[in-house]
Amino acid sequence: MGGAAAAAVLVLCLALGAAVSAAGARPREVSIGALYTYNSVIGRTAGLAIELAVNDVNADRTVLAGTTLNLISQDTNCSGFIGIIEALQLMEKKVVAVIGPQSSGIGHVISHVVNELHVPLLSFAATDPTLSASEYPYFLRSTMSDYFQMHAVASIVDYYQWKEVTAIFVDDDYGRGGISALSDALALNRARISYKAAIPPNSNADTINDVLFRANMMESRVFVVHVNPDAGMRIFSIANKLRMMGSGYVWIVTDWLAAVLDSSRSGDLKTISYMQGLIVLRQHSPDSETKREFISKWNNIARNRSIASGLNSYGFYAYDSVWIAARAINQFLDSGQQISFSPDPRLHDSTNSTLHLSTLKLFDSGEQLLQQVLLTNFTGLTGRVQFNSDRNLVHPAYDILNIGGSVSRLIGYWSNYSGLSVAAPESLYENPPNTSTSAQRLNKVVWPGGTTSKPKGWVFPNNGQPLRVGVPNKPSFKELVSRDTGPDNVTGYCIEIFNAAIKLLPYPVPCQFIVIGDGSKNPNYDDIINMIAANSLDAAVGDFAIVRNRTKIAEFTQPYIESGLVIVAPVKQASSSAWAFLKPFTLEMWCVTGTLFIFVGIVVWILEHRTNEEFRGSPRRQMITIFWFSFSTMFFAHRQNTVSALGRFVLIIWLFVVLIINSSYTASLTSILTVQQLATGITGLDSLLASALPIGYQAGKFTRNYLIEELNVPESRLVPLNTINEYADALNRGPKYGGVAAIIDEMPYIEIFLSYHCNFRIVGQEFTKEGWGFAFQRDSPLAADMSTAILQLSESGQLQRIHDEWLTQSSCSSDDSETGATRLGLGSFWGLFLVCALICVFALVVFFARVCWQYYKYSGSEDAYDPSEDSAATTAAAAEAVAEMQRRKPKRLGSFKELIQFVDKKEEEVRRSMKRRPSEKDNQAVRSSDSQSVP
Repeated sequence: MGGAAAAAVLVLCLALGAAVSAAGARPREVSIGALYTYNSVIGRTAGLAIELAVNDVNADRTVLAGTTLNLISQDTNCSGFIGIIEALQLMEKKVVAVIGPQSSGIGHVISHVVNELHVPLLSFAATDPTLSASEYPYFLRSTMSDYFQMHAVASIVDYYQWKEVTAIFVDDDYGRGGISALSDALALNRARISYKAAIPPNSNADTINDVLFRANMMESRVFVVHVNPDAGMRIFSIANKLRMMGSGYVWIVTDWLAAVLDSSRSGDLKTISYMQGLIVLRQHSPDSETKREFISKWNNIARNRSIASGLNSYGFYAYDSVWIAARAINQFLDSGQQISFSPDPRLHDSTNSTLHLSTLKLFDSGEQLLQQVLLTNFTGLTGRVQFNSDRNLVHPAYDILNIGGSVSRLIGYWSNYSGLSVAAPESLYENPPNTSTSAQRLNKVVWPGGTTSKPKGWVFPNNGQPLRVGVPNKPSFKELVSRDTGPDNVTGYCIEIFNAAIKLLPYPVPCQFIVIGDGSKNPNYDDIINMIAANSLDAAVGDFAIVRNRTKIAEFTQPYIESGLVIVAPVKQASSSAWAFLKPFTLEMWCVTGTLFIFVGIVVWILEHRTNEEFRGSPRRQMITIFWFSFSTMFFAHRQNTVSALGRFVLIIWLFVVLIINSSYTASLTSILTVQQLATGITGLDSLLASALPIGYQAGKFTRNYLIEELNVPESRLVPLNTINEYADALNRGPKYGGVAAIIDEMPYIEIFLSYHCNFRIVGQEFTKEGWGFAFQRDSPLAADMSTAILQLSESGQLQRIHDEWLTQSSCSSDDSETGATRLGLGSFWGLFLVCALICVFALVVFFARVCWQYYKYSGSEDAYDPSEDSAATTAAAAEAVAEMQRRKPKRLGSFKELIQFVDKKEEEVRRSMKRRPSEKDNQAVRSSDSQSVP
């Protein structure tokens, strides 16, 4: 009994050990699926590449050691429905990953299946950017998304400075997703898709012909072609029949054409002659030894199997996709995970159903395998294979080819890292990214028609529709634009310039002028510009000022006339009066000038009195001399001569001041007696804004918004006016009688207005600077060509001739200098007066310093001799000499009166006295010594 129990325990232990061993062992075989269209340009390349990749994985001992990778392929046959059936059949065979599908449309559908069953899907050719990881977490794109390809196309368009393209695409998920990405990429560079030519799937030649014919009617000549490889070649043969492959056209083709060209054997493409000058994108893969070995192996096997197709870039991504799955499965198994499937509780067979949905099993560890796929990081045939946070391959890049002859020539590269370049992208990854405009480069391109000159990229549309040109219909200012009965139904200065510029364009532009407004009042000009933005008009011609808010919604040409806002006000003829001669100077100016005249006269008298006999005499005579000299200098008629250096210096400065005063007085008096005076006192913009007077403006123009928004003028002060007569009536009535104090309008209007009404004048300066131009739709290439034509008109002198013909009709002067003469105040001369006064004060200081020095010397010479010190033995002669000296010597100057008496002395007398006294003292000393020597 005990032996039997022991045997049972031993058997149980062995069974448990075997079970544990089986649980930890790798499976002998792991199945992956492949979904693609066998008989297609991409499928023929991808099928053999996938097969070679599976063989290489199984031959590699470092990957899936002991486990065989089994490949199960299904043909989707380019059908969404069949693709779904084939995908479901593939899931029944318990595959852990799927390589494919080839089509973006099938990818959208199958992604729902793999999401439900948790099977990672690695697509090597589904490039639709709308296949996002957020919606389809088990979908992984192992190739480059068309999001990057369309940014490459947009970079090429921007490099050649085109602004509009026509998109030709297949109308399915693949085509619509790519063109949507292109539209977003172009918008970043202020370009756009001007026309979308959608080709229905499986279209015949007639349908394609109709689509291309309509596209050719549009203005853009830059075509971006994004279709399927198997049907896209017919486009170029049909376009050639429509003469769309010649000079002036630009064709940019996405990577499907490169796949076709690479897959075609030499001489197989009969339509290659139709594709000369095309720019073609191709998925970039760096050159390497591994890549060259694969190409050689692929070509040998294809030759042995009589595969007519060649190897294209999608084959490299299909090969790397297998390796992504193999490495992820290897890491998955190394982590101890087991491959197991279980029924999906949400999938069951309904009554009498033959679908057998219950056979579809849920991959239990699909989430773990997906995480291993996302951690992939190795170097494959396509370069570095690694997924970023958005589940896209890192470093997407494209080759840019130019078809010429029977071959395609590499002209550059595009990468998401550095944009356009002539260097291979992998050589730039070590340097900092540089996407600046100066760094973008491509080699020379041979365009359709064999030309190397960059095509303009657009023509005037040949769709039978003339250019819709809006023209304002105004009740006045007919010289600028007016309704007419002629063939153009409009005429005027602006219209003639527009017609002259149109004739200079190198292509015909039929125009239809659409008159806007009833002619009784001005239309709103901003509304006309908004009609352009709303596509109700193609252009607007007339007196349209180029201002900031309009440039945001429309494209303007080069200005054909300079303009700016000015103020016009009424004037009246000044009446003369008996006291008009006093008006040039203000009362303050007269008082200060008179005071300065007297002050200078007194200063000159002081400086000249001691040395000049003409400034001496009785007090009455000296007073008359001061006043006469002062005021006679006004007319340079003074007869007194100045002899002192200080007097002459002061007189020179004063005569200069008098010259300035005389000139200013003469000019101001002449102006006052001859000019017209402003009736309202408005002298410029500041005085007008400071007042509360009403202001007139031209209705419909931008002036109203400018005054309110920029100058903060209350709307209640603004009065809209429409016609020249309304201008004149409002100014004549004035603010007191319901009119306006002034009108603010653009210079051309005011010039026309003043040519009819001479009793008004421009006051102040032009306080804005803008110009008039023709408006077109945003980014319209016609605007640039019209700007060039306007410059050509200006250089030839025709622009000025048209201006003189329509606008030079003035019959009265509008010179600003004849309006509003003003009186001269002290503010214009105070600097000059201050300098003159300071010089006078300086001269007086120098003069009195010199007088004080003389006084000191003069008084010191008297104290040098004291008669009390004489001895008793002085001789009678010496005594008499001393007495005479004492009689002539004045007493010590100790009062202001004595100082004045000293100052009043003549200069020569003071000097003579100062020289004589030292000699007399010496003689006195000699006589004194002689008298003492007598016994």
